[in-house]
Amino acid sequence: MTNSTTSPEEDPPRPTWEDPYLEEVANRLMFSYDLEREFEVDDRTYEMYGIMQVESRTHIFHPLLNYGNHFSYDHLFVSTRSTVEVTDLEAHIELGHELADRWIATDEEHYNTDFTFVFLVSSITDEVTDFVESFELRKLLKLGYHGHYEINLVVVAPEREEIVASQNADVHRAFSTWKDVENVDRPGFIGRVLQSIRG
Repeated sequence: MTNSTTSPEEDPPRPTWEDPYLEEVANRLMFSYDLEREFEVDDRTYEMYGIMQVESRTHIFHPLLNYGNHFSYDHLFVSTRSTVEVTDLEAHIELGHELADRWIATDEEHYNTDFTFVFLVSSITDEVTDFVESFELRKLLKLGYHGHYEINLVVVAPEREEIVASQNADVHRAFSTWKDVENVDRPGFIGRVLQSIRG
């Protein structure tokens, strides 16, 4: 009689980046996001792409008697460029709307989807700072019966240790590599999802 044992399959190693800054960001994101390199969307290529999926289940008495399951997603797109202007941000906001039309499966189980665009630049202009800090966009799907989606913006100047993020771009903490990731002053993506579902 031959005894054989099988070990659980290990998760594949995350992609690596030659840029030390992106490597450190990836270390902060890898436990929440599935990460990819050189991700293409239409005619754009992003150095880093990440996706997070959260499932919330409601049950009565026993986990098998569940109802009202909801799914939430966070899509993260990271690109490096010499500079970014307000027109670049507006173009990506439009891209976010287009991706929402194409990627979101609208049904009663969809709770929310975030599209977060992160730009790595050498410096951040005052105009961009003002635009990003005042930006907040949430769109209901079928009057909210099919959930909603949000578009978020983050602009980072790593060498200057400067960052600006829109209201709900909680992932900005991972890009502030000069700060302790544990020091947070507001709930993250998962926390906001659970708080909203629980009311």
